[in-house]
Amino acid sequence: MVAKATGRPSPPPLYNRLPVLRAERGLSRQDLAAAVGVNYQTIGYLERGEYHPSLDLAFRLGEFFGLPIEAIFSRTPFTPLSEKVYGGPS
Repeated sequence: MVAKATGRPSPPPLYNRLPVLRAERGLSRQDLAAAVGVNYQTIGYLERGEYHPSLDLAFRLGEFFGLPIEAIFSRTPFTPLSEKVYGGPS
């Protein structure tokens, strides 16, 4: 893929579990943003895959959630929890 404005290749998609992690902890985007030192809109962009985090931000998110970066971000889609735990829809 090539980005239209720059002519440079578009980065591959980056999937994340941020909405699930936030929901598990009862956090709003504002709460998470304040905890890691970014604007709440940045969290929305990350969750929608419209923005790739810097390495520093990825580490801050990992430290906040107590998880390795690979548990939060992936180049391939995450398997839904229902498939992992229950074997998928019947």
